Parts: sequence; C-alpha cells; structure tokens
Amino acid sequence: MAKSAVVVGAGVAGLATALGLRRAGWKVTVLERRPETERYGAAFGIHPTAQAALERLGAGEHFHAGAVPYRGARIRKPDGTVLASLPLERIERKAGRPELLVSRARLLDALFEALDRAGDVALEFGTGVSDVRALLDGHDLVVGADGIGSAVRRECFGERSRQRRAGTVAWIGIADFESPVHGETWGAGRFFGLTPIEPGRTNWYAAAAEATDPGELRELFAGWHDPIPHILSRTDPDTWLRYEMRHLHPALPSFVATGDRTRGGVALVGDAAHAMTPNLGQGACTALLDAEALARACATADLPAALRAYDRERRRAAQRVAFGSRTLHRFMATRRPGLRNSLVRMLP
Repeated sequence: MAKSAVVVGAGVAGLATALGLRRAGWKVTVLERRPETERYGAAFGIHPTAQAALERLGAGEHFHAGAVPYRGARIRKPDGTVLASLPLERIERKAGRPELLVSRARLLDALFEALDRAGDVALEFGTGVSDVRALLDGHDLVVGADGIGSAVRRECFGERSRQRRAGTVAWIGIADFESPVHGETWGAGRFFGLTPIEPGRTNWYAAAAEATDPGELRELFAGWHDPIPHILSRTDPDTWLRYEMRHLHPALPSFVATGDRTRGGVALVGDAAHAMTPNLGQGACTALLDAEALARACATADLPAALRAYDRERRRAAQRVAFGSRTLHRFMATRRPGLRNSLVRMLP
C-alpha cells in the first residue's frame, strides 16, 4: 500500500515536493489556505544545480521553454560606474550551462504541468490548517511548505526560530521594455536590481528602508544612472509589490521530526525551513533542492531513515546559503559605501 503525504502549501516548494513524492510512488494531498496559488510577477534566478533538480523532478522541459539565460550582469555605483561583474560566466563555465531566469508564474506552470502528467495528486485550495498534528492521524508524512510564517514549523518545532525583520523594504515590478543593462546598483543604504525575465520585458527590484510609498521610491532613485529613473517613471505603481524583507532566525536545529512526539514524520522545505533575504537570489533554488532531496530520500528508505538523510543533505547547505544572503544584505545596505565599494573592486 502506498504511503501517504500531505503537503501544506502550494508555492514552489510545496508543488515541487508533491511532484517528487508522487513520482516516488506516494499518495499526495496538497493543502493551500489561499483560494489559488499566488502568481505575482518576479523573476527567479535558477542555478544550474536547481535546474538539474527540476529535470529530475520531471518539470525540466516546460521550465526551459519559459526561461532566459542571465549573462553580462554588473555591480554599479549610482552614477553608473562599474564596480565588478556578477560571477555568472564563472558559473556557466563550471556547470556547462548558464544561470536561467524565469518568472514565478512560468515556474509554477512548469510544476503544475508536471503534476498533471504525474496524476493522482489532490490539490485543495482555500483549505487552512489549524491542527497540524491531526493531519498525522491520516498520513505517514506531513511536509511544511507553508512559508516563513509556517504553521507546521510553529506547531511541531516550536517558536524559537521565527521570522525577523531585516530592516529594509523591498519593491518589485516588471517594465514592458528591455533594459540595456543588467545587474545591481548599490548606493548608501539602498540598492536597485535589473534582470531579464522574458523577451521585451525587464524585472526590477529596489530596496530602501525609508521608502514608504511609490513617490518616495522614485525620489530616492531619481539621480541614479539610466534606465533606473526611466523604469520607475514608466511602470504603473499599482502593479508594484511592496514587502518588508524578513528572514528566519535563529537557524533550526533540524528540518525533520519523527517518533512519538509527532505520531509520524514531519519535514520542512523551502521558506518554512530556512527563509532568507533575497540578496543571493537563492530562495527558489534552495526550495527546489529541498523538494528533490526529500522525495529522493523517501523513495529509497524507510521514513525515519529517509528524513534523517534529507536533514543531513539539506540543512547545513541551506542554512549556509541563508547566512550568506543575510550577510550580503548587510553589506549591500550599508550607509557607508566607501569601504564596501573598495572591497568589491578587489573581488576577482
């Protein structure tokens, strides 16, 4: 008889985990508290290792059809002076394939399409979870893929590790034209990023603690190099997304729980396990790597052993990325950029 799992959350981490477990022969139910999956616009950078994970999950073909390569990106000062290059060419040489950018909507479509082909996965939208432990009465495994405010983490792992403010407000949007430059521009206490997302469109993001409305954001970046002011003036603020940067702290001592305390197995994936600031652009990648590793472990071992194997493979690796992203956020958002810029120029 097939083992059964319930995945709480239908974002990237939850859908990828459901896909992996179903392909491993599990009976899977996905519970999502929202009436539909969020499809807001943003570009995800997908590292070659995460691309390979998507391919092993069976979602590679649809993903690649909607992704674009990321090359030639630079770190700049507000006047446009180039400080350094992002290490994209080095990544491509080492991996034999480039970093790819894909919109959130297209990545979700790739996962949904693969789930349709896998078949027999129950997707229940508009279903909140108030009693996580009760889910274990009817399932062998509960997977918390419910984001930084995870109910699964709170109930099964306690509240010591919880979401914390990073001190910066971020804005994201999409411009309906192609930027001639890509990369990030770092100022004093704020920064701006530009990436391709698909032909004819540009993904942008801005971070500034003091910007409380679109007018203030435009003023803060008014004197920066082109096309930053142009992008902010040419895009409709009603389409912008504003959110306060948060991360999970302190790091969890384990991503899994088993035994009498849980009456079954519990695993955390994605932001529920290691939510990080977006500065390294690795949130979606770590979620995909979590999902593929958990499904692979559950396909080849009994559940307690599988969960221990998943935790060994993913926890330290994901937490190193989260720590690095948080450290980079502080470096990028410093209000004394002189020393920072000198250090960046010294990078190979």
